[in-house]
Amino acid sequence: MLVAVTGASGFVGPHLVSALARHGWKVRLLLRRWSPLPSLAGVDAEIVWGDLGNEAALRKLVDGVDAVIHAAGLIKARDPADFATVNLGGTALLSALADPAPFLLLSSLAAREPTLSPYAASKRAAEEALIGRTGPWLAVRAPAVYGPGDRETLAYFRAAARGIAPQPMGTARRLSLIHVEDLVEALVRALAQPVPQSLSPGVYEIDDGREYDYADMADAAGSALGRGVTRLPIPRPVMVGVAGVNQLLQSIGGPARILTAGKVAEIFHEDWAVHDRRLAETTGFQARFDLWTGFRDAVQWYRAHGWLRKR
Repeated sequence: MLVAVTGASGFVGPHLVSALARHGWKVRLLLRRWSPLPSLAGVDAEIVWGDLGNEAALRKLVDGVDAVIHAAGLIKARDPADFATVNLGGTALLSALADPAPFLLLSSLAAREPTLSPYAASKRAAEEALIGRTGPWLAVRAPAVYGPGDRETLAYFRAAARGIAPQPMGTARRLSLIHVEDLVEALVRALAQPVPQSLSPGVYEIDDGREYDYADMADAAGSALGRGVTRLPIPRPVMVGVAGVNQLLQSIGGPARILTAGKVAEIFHEDWAVHDRRLAETTGFQARFDLWTGFRDAVQWYRAHGWLRKR
């Protein structure tokens, strides 16, 4: 069985390719440029060069495949309009070209609240672009994903290593999280289901089966790092100010930064807990990692690869 995969060079992608290979899938990857991918070691992988805006490359990517996993997408952008161009436009084009092959979209819990940010709006629109496909489809909304190779969560661990765990000021917030290895296992299990007999086309959520708050995050980070960690509530105006500076730096040619006004709105939203557990129940998925074991695994990887200073 041959599956086309986008996003193979991102954070989730290498883990996903490895999981697919373990489960016996052959993979065909869309890559914009060459980069050493540890996930390709020993993997029967074809490579198609191009991006989500290249229709010829996408046609070649999906030609004759048994399924598609679309894991590529923007999580930060210099221009907010780029979120719609890539996350919606790329998904709509790829879905249309792949139809009727089964199509699995890696979405985000942010899509549940599309008015919060351009990113959230683009993820919801990408899900809606799949409605009306001839072939079966699933959109799987992931919460915050962490684990080996994640550069975005690294900043949190570096702060915690100094004894500080930043969090948004205000009332307690409900959170779901998932270790990247658990996420990709859930995706591969979903792909193997006899859709639509078991999983009807639609939107599903996935997490590690537990609900957390920022106190749990600080405790898990401290446990993983082997030190005490103090929570530091940050007022919303402070984050808005930092986001404004980031926007200014982006506008004069600086790199895209994840903390923007839209991201601040997402951070201060009170409920990012998974409500729908149909995917796990149907596929029999059970997470290997909770927050404490998962953070410990991430910290061990960061230290082994020199991303985080050893004690």
